[in-house]
Amino acid sequence: MLSNPLKGIKYFFMGFNLIFKPGIRQWVIIPLFINICLFTALIYFAWLQTFFWVNDGLLKWLLLPVFIMITFFIFVFIGIGNLIAGPFNALLASAVKKHLTGKTSNHAWYKFHFWDSIRKFFYYLRWAIGLLILSLIPIINIASPLLWFLFAAWLVSIEYVTPSMKNHYNSKTVRQILAKKRLLVLGFGSTVLLMMMIPVVNFLVMPIAVAGGTCMGVHEF
Repeated sequence: MLSNPLKGIKYFFMGFNLIFKPGIRQWVIIPLFINICLFTALIYFAWLQTFFWVNDGLLKWLLLPVFIMITFFIFVFIGIGNLIAGPFNALLASAVKKHLTGKTSNHAWYKFHFWDSIRKFFYYLRWAIGLLILSLIPIINIASPLLWFLFAAWLVSIEYVTPSMKNHYNSKTVRQILAKKRLLVLGFGSTVLLMMMIPVVNFLVMPIAVAGGTCMGVHEF
């Protein structure tokens, strides 16, 4: 099914507007706090690694490995962040759905499915290993940075749309639903990734992306 990636970008910014609405903003505080803690740890680690590579004189050889490493840490960061914030993101998604539809959903902390998250982790890991192998093949690895970026965009889209669908579908079904409008979803995920790179703004990315992903889920799926 054809879809418009620009609409995906629009849904992210709709999420920014939604998190300040009455009935929604109180559910932003905990995901925001978790995001700040995780990003602070990630920035500190990146600072240490930068000094390590510069001191070893290897910086000029690291363009592709650094890109892979950044994607890997986004992967870990998103996974840990959503594992911790999952129940609170579900409540935030519920508040956004109520604002958009006027209907109260039954999202609650006890609806957070731990084992489904583990299965989702192995799905991501399988694709990451495949991309890593492609990154080592001459000529093909020219496209590797783009493939890693698209993989990360798909990853974050799944993570931030899932809270609004978790009561109804498992992670595999969510992926199948999102695949029907893959360009739309990649437009949304790419915007999330780019916003993660902007200082201060990146602290707000998690709640904005949950709100925007919920909005996209309601209107598109």
